[in-house]
Amino acid sequence: MNFEFSEDQIAIRDAIAKICAKYGDEYWLARDDDGVFPEDFVADIAGGGWLGIAMPEAYGGAGLGVMEAALIAQTIAQSGACLSGAASIHMNLFGPMPIVVFGTDEQKARMLTPLIEGRERCCFGVTEPDAGLNTTAITTRAERKGDHYVVNGRKMWTSTAQTANKILLLARTTPKEECGKPTEGLSLFYTDLDRGGATEVREIAKMGRKAVDTNAVFFDGLRVPRENLIGEEGKGFHYLLHGLNPERILIAAEAVGIGRIALQKASTYARERVVFGRPIGQNQAIQHPLAKSWAELEAANLMVFKAASLYDAGQACGAEANSAKYLAAEAAFRACETAIMTHGGMGYAKEFHVERYMREVMIARIAPVSRELILSFIAEKVLELPKSY
Repeated sequence: MNFEFSEDQIAIRDAIAKICAKYGDEYWLARDDDGVFPEDFVADIAGGGWLGIAMPEAYGGAGLGVMEAALIAQTIAQSGACLSGAASIHMNLFGPMPIVVFGTDEQKARMLTPLIEGRERCCFGVTEPDAGLNTTAITTRAERKGDHYVVNGRKMWTSTAQTANKILLLARTTPKEECGKPTEGLSLFYTDLDRGGATEVREIAKMGRKAVDTNAVFFDGLRVPRENLIGEEGKGFHYLLHGLNPERILIAAEAVGIGRIALQKASTYARERVVFGRPIGQNQAIQHPLAKSWAELEAANLMVFKAASLYDAGQACGAEANSAKYLAAEAAFRACETAIMTHGGMGYAKEFHVERYMREVMIARIAPVSRELILSFIAEKVLELPKSY
C-alpha cells in the first residue's frame, strides 16, 4: 500500500499550483463581491489542457483518472480559490463520464473535444424543485417527435447555466406509471442550451460562490435532435450513475482543500497575533482545535484518494466515495469554523478571507447528496440494515 503520489501526479499538482498563484486572495475576494465568472482563470486552466485530464486521449484528453482530476480540484480549492475556482471547471472534470462510457464514437468526437479545449461549456440538468434527491421523481418530459425530442419542464441548482452553451440533461421519456421500476424510463441527452423562447435561465441568489452562477432553468418546447440521446432511451438513470461517484470524490477533494487553506490561515494568525504578551497560538485552547482539524482533514483525505484509486481500478467504490464526501465536508466545515474562531472578531471580516471559506464549504455539506442520505446508504449497503428511505 503506497500513500505517495507519483512523480507525474506531483508534477500535475505543481503545474496547477503555479496557475493558481496568479489568482490570489484579492482576486477571489473581488469575484465574491462582483459575481463575475472567472473567465481568465478558466482560460488558463483550459490553455494548459487540464480540462481533459480524465478524458480519452483520442479526443484531446490526457487519458488519466479521477485520482488526477481530484488532485487538480483539491489544489485549486486549497489555493484560496475554494469552490469559486474549483466549480468553474468542475463539470468538465466529471460531467462527461456518461458520454465517455456510453456515447458513440461520433458523439465523443463531437461532444468531448470542444469541452476539453474549453471552446464549449456544459451545465448539468438533473435536480428539480419537487424531486430533490429523489431523482426518479423528476417530471421534466422529453417526447419523441420524429427525428427529435421536445422537452418541457424545469430544473433547479443548475450551475454555470448563465454562460454554458451545452447541457447534460436527464428527462423522462416514459411516464413513471408505465415503467416496471422508477429508475426506468429516464433518458440522458447532451444538447444545446437554447437561449431562445424554448429555455429560460434564472439565476438564484445564494450564500456563497457568487462567481459561479446557480440557476433555475425552464424548458418550454426545447427541440433536442435524436443524435443527442446518449446510449439507449430509458436507461439514462443508470448512465448517470457513472458520473455520481467521481462527483462525490471531487467534491470531497475540494472540501479538504478548503479546510487546509482555512487551517493555514488560522495557524499563521495564531503565530502572529499577540495578546497578553504572548502569541495566542501558544495557548492550548487555540492549539488543540487546530491540531484536531489537521488530523480530521488528513484522515478524510486518505478516504478521498482511496475512493479515487478504486474508481480508476474499475472496482466498486460507492461506499468509499460517499464516505469521503461525508468525512471531508464535515472536517472542512469544522476547520473553517475553527479558523474563524481563531481570528476572533477579525474572522468575521472579509479581508481575512476565512468567512468566505466558511460560506463556500457549506456547499460540500449539502450537495450533491445530503449527509443524512449518505449515512442511510452506508447503513444499508455496508452494514446490511433495512432500507430506510
